[in-house]
Amino acid sequence: MRVSGTGPGGGFVATETTGPKIFTVSELTEEIRYLLEGQFDFVWVEGEISNFSAPASGHYYMVLKDDTAQIRAVMFRLQARYLRFLPEDGMKVIAQGRMGVYGPRGTYQIVLDYLEPLGVGALAMAFEQVKEKLAAQGIFDEKAKKRLPFLPQRVAVITSPTGAAVRDFLKIIHRRFVNIEVIVVPVRVQGEEAAADMVKALSLVNRSLQVDVIVLTRGGGSLEDLWAFNQEELALAIRGSRIPVLSAVGHEIDTTIADLAADFRAPTPSAAAELLVVEKTALLERLKESRNRLVSGMRLALKQETRRLEHLSKALRDPRKGLSDMWMRLDEHHARLVRLIQAVISDQKRRLRIEVRALSLGSPAKDIAALEEQCRVMTQSLLAAMKRRLGDQHRDLSYLGKSLSDLSPLSVLKRGYSIVMRLPEKGLLTQASQVERGDKIRVVLFEGELVGHIEEVLPGDKGL
Repeated sequence: MRVSGTGPGGGFVATETTGPKIFTVSELTEEIRYLLEGQFDFVWVEGEISNFSAPASGHYYMVLKDDTAQIRAVMFRLQARYLRFLPEDGMKVIAQGRMGVYGPRGTYQIVLDYLEPLGVGALAMAFEQVKEKLAAQGIFDEKAKKRLPFLPQRVAVITSPTGAAVRDFLKIIHRRFVNIEVIVVPVRVQGEEAAADMVKALSLVNRSLQVDVIVLTRGGGSLEDLWAFNQEELALAIRGSRIPVLSAVGHEIDTTIADLAADFRAPTPSAAAELLVVEKTALLERLKESRNRLVSGMRLALKQETRRLEHLSKALRDPRKGLSDMWMRLDEHHARLVRLIQAVISDQKRRLRIEVRALSLGSPAKDIAALEEQCRVMTQSLLAAMKRRLGDQHRDLSYLGKSLSDLSPLSVLKRGYSIVMRLPEKGLLTQASQVERGDKIRVVLFEGELVGHIEEVLPGDKGL
């Protein structure tokens, strides 16, 4: 093949069509996508989930693997919202989807439309996941559950108004106790919006209705039919209710998340009515028996107390005699107390006079006056001595000042003497031999200075 020139990617471009075709990466990826997606448009895959992630976008990303291979998979948000359970690492599943190629990474993956746990239904798996999550939060804790009232006066029933459950409940309630007021709050009990309806109904009853208990009920059905009662938001609303909640969902064998979260569970709607309301005739009979027992007990207690009162009245003395004796004893104690207080006061006055006399004899007033006079004399003596000392110091200072003035070089100059210095070094001259003819000298007088030159040096004696 003859080759000339270079292509956009820097590679050689064939000028003849007889050689192999050279793809760009994008072209090759598109070819692979066309073949792969055309061949595997609809596939079922069994495998184990690993590397599962659920970012804020709502898409699910995972890897499906077996013992020897693995393949990437993605379920987009529109399909993921229909899943009844949350996929987890290690979960074995059956998946259905189509093959796709993600060009920017050059990878192939399964775009999932359906996902189901292997060996267990999706709803059963979702039920267990919600149950475990709420149990970890303490939603099913028995200690947090409220007690049901003994005989409620007003009952709110959250259910479908057309179902058999509400008819059975009302029939038994009215048969057992016709005076109880029942308020039916209509909601959907099946379908996608049923859980939200029941949550709103619980909020409405707690906010606006003055009832003693809430009954959440519906008839039996399959797991799919009862699925609204397995929603997490409904369990949280039940636990958040300030009014006790009685759950009666399905048949006796059915157990829902709402049953576990409720303050009390009845196996059926009819059983809920029987548990909630005591039969009126039985209650009246119990009330009559209790009244009879109470009357008999009161009569017996009254008879016993009457006998006891009669016995105490016979043994009781006239309180007036005891009261007069107490007044007399009180007067005696008062007189004794007054005498004792007066004696104590007299003794204290006597001791006080003795102490005052002793203090007067030992008073320091005389000593203080003598010390004050001594202090005055010493002060005057000190001032006189200081004045003498200051006079002596002034005289000494004047004498020293005069002596200092007499010794001053200015005084000597004033008497006709002068100071001679040789220039330019300004050394003092004390001998004629220190200069020569022509040297420049400076003569300092008492007033003014003279500058001149040596005309002649005359040796001589020290006398003038």
